[in-house]
Amino acid sequence: MERTLFLTGFPGFIATRLAARLLADDPQARLVALAEPRMAERARTVAGAMDAAGRIEVVTGDITDRRLGLESTDWERLTARTTQVLHLAAIYDLAVPAELAERVNVEGTKHVIGFCRACPNLERHDYVSTAYTAGLRSGRVMEAELAAGQGFKNHYESTKFAAEVAVRGAMDDVPTAIYRPAIVVGDSQTGETQKFDGPYYLLRLISLCARLHLPVPQIGRGDAAFNVVPVDFVVDAMAVGSRDGAVLGRTLHLTDPDPVRSADLLRVLAREYAGRDPWLRLPPALVERSLAYEPVRRLLAGTPRESLVYLNHPVTFDTTNATKLLGAHDLVCPRFEDYAANVVRFFRAHEADPALAPG
Repeated sequence: MERTLFLTGFPGFIATRLAARLLADDPQARLVALAEPRMAERARTVAGAMDAAGRIEVVTGDITDRRLGLESTDWERLTARTTQVLHLAAIYDLAVPAELAERVNVEGTKHVIGFCRACPNLERHDYVSTAYTAGLRSGRVMEAELAAGQGFKNHYESTKFAAEVAVRGAMDDVPTAIYRPAIVVGDSQTGETQKFDGPYYLLRLISLCARLHLPVPQIGRGDAAFNVVPVDFVVDAMAVGSRDGAVLGRTLHLTDPDPVRSADLLRVLAREYAGRDPWLRLPPALVERSLAYEPVRRLLAGTPRESLVYLNHPVTFDTTNATKLLGAHDLVCPRFEDYAANVVRFFRAHEADPALAPG
């Protein structure tokens, strides 16, 4: 029986890899990828490069529109055919303004839920949230938990939290699995990534220090866990989870169950890139104040002030559901130390490429 999968977030890095994997895993599947109008040409190019025998269709639309920006004929056609929705589209920028984050992350998710409800043959909805719906919580956060009176570090976190509230509220009539990735870095085997943001700002700093023959600084205490996962683990987890009925109704933390400390993260990156350890400790408040100045941010490839708190936030994520359910498919999260060299190698080879610059 032919299955029609409806995917948002294409041609984003994770969505593109997931699309290819879903089509490879299920020869009977057809995939409809929703792309913003401004990304339509790139989306069609990416889709055309896939060896999918015409099983992928790109449609343009906008999740901030109640009917996803689809023409009436497309809405009727797609809701009638769709058997599974995979919602990845969101704004992931830590410095995103509140109104834009609300429109895309919250209202957009509600509109996708509306699309799900309009699909008479829908079997499931797979939704990508984030581990950082935990906001300012500290200690261990369980997968079943969401609202705990927490505050948030930025509008990205608060709106992804509100979006997950909406998703959970619809679970009675929309069978749903929720995935909460940690901070995603490049492929564990090749190091490939789409943007040098997030932890790559640390590599920008290490690169700068190496060029100027300066010591690599340690920012803050460094004893807090810093949870990173490679993109291939996230894609593999979603691919197997999206075909496993046992995942429905559950939330999976796609996080490292044994995360590195932020000090160890920086140490591993500095050793791989520059062959030396960090030794000069800088207070986070000093670095944050420095990043208030545009020349400093420009020097460090646009490092946002909002990113620094993640280096010193003492939170860990329980992975009981993920370990059990993904373990049934022989899937485990690799240790950062085991693939860091590949991440650094790709960065070193492409650090001057403007297409990979943040923004």
